[in-house]
Amino acid sequence: MKTLADWLAHAEHLHPRNIELGLERVREMARRLDLVFECPVITVAGTNGKGSTCAMLESILMSAAYRTAVFTSPHLVRFEERLRLSGEAVEGAALCEHFEAVERARGDMALTYFEFTTLAILLCAAASKPDVAILEVGLGGRLDAVNMVDTDCAIITSIDLDHMEFLGPDRERIGFEKAGIMRPGKPAIVSDPVPPRSVIDHAEAIGADLWRVGRDFHVSGDKQQWGWAGRGRRYSGLAYPALRGANQLVNAAGVLAALASLRPRLPVTAQAVRTGLAMVELPGRFQIVPGEPALVLDVAHNPHSVAALAENLDAMGFYPTTHGVFGVMADKDLASMFARIGPMIDRWYFTDLPTARAAKAADLMSQWQARNKRADASASAHAAPMEALQAAIDHADPADRIVVFGSFFTVGGVLEHGTPRLQARHLPPDA
Repeated sequence: MKTLADWLAHAEHLHPRNIELGLERVREMARRLDLVFECPVITVAGTNGKGSTCAMLESILMSAAYRTAVFTSPHLVRFEERLRLSGEAVEGAALCEHFEAVERARGDMALTYFEFTTLAILLCAAASKPDVAILEVGLGGRLDAVNMVDTDCAIITSIDLDHMEFLGPDRERIGFEKAGIMRPGKPAIVSDPVPPRSVIDHAEAIGADLWRVGRDFHVSGDKQQWGWAGRGRRYSGLAYPALRGANQLVNAAGVLAALASLRPRLPVTAQAVRTGLAMVELPGRFQIVPGEPALVLDVAHNPHSVAALAENLDAMGFYPTTHGVFGVMADKDLASMFARIGPMIDRWYFTDLPTARAAKAADLMSQWQARNKRADASASAHAAPMEALQAAIDHADPADRIVVFGSFFTVGGVLEHGTPRLQARHLPPDA
């Protein structure tokens, strides 16, 4: 019998290309597998904020006693993280029977790794008979494998430049691809405060029930609490989401709009909203781990998310030295990222990552050196995220902070054996 690791290795070799966008293959496979969700489906697309949006939806709906199935990608440490059933990562053994079903049904059809694994995960999710399914789009929207499932509510989070070789050269084209998850007559929540015109035009062209922030729902707040109002519903005196960062309020507003739009089918109480937002957890999204030095983990890997990370770091207050552990895919806009966060990082620790798509640490360092204007900043290159983190710990004082950011592989690499609790080398053990 094949293990999950066997199936994942098998999936790597079924298609000559790592990414091959298109729905023909997966739609045919869904037909063969009789893949159907008998519950409301919420699909989430966007450049940044998808994972946080899914986590908030999950937390609120679980607080309202619904059984949830949440599909997200990529994972940080274990593949099983990609499917959460009622908040818990699925067991690898439970996935194996669904991999077998996909393998039997595909015949000689070539499926990409993402298509093969997504089909198995969605089969497993549907088999769990959830009350609600929350599906995060992997890449784009219109042609992503997740879009084979017709959604009951589409959420478009913030849109920015990323994966341009697949999605197009500007926000308008990328927005059109994301908008492909919308369905006629179904709610389409746009939480991006300044969405591309293509998103609005597509919603109107297909007759989706468009919800726009500033028109159909509104957010207000002060330093202590915030409120939401839209289409006959209102929440006031809400605590800020447990996920840190100013950008999370944009995501939370879209979540409440989605739940309001689905109220006839999935009613939630105000208390469930309050509890869900207060209890939500998601590793690697401006995750602050207390210690000496402090540790910040963030999967910011494009200019938009790195800008949000920089703002959030700025709001943390003063630290004598900020150490940055950074590894990222080779196709990213490094110039924009270095320009935005470079002034905040005093010592860089660039890392190789265990994937062929990643930029080499030495290349990252040379690109940083070519742009660096700070005489007091320094950099080094390392073979793995944990090695880079250890180097940062070795150079850090207790009052400093270490920021681990970039690819999921970077953050996942330091979480592999649990969340590190840092203690600077010259502190006594009980300090």
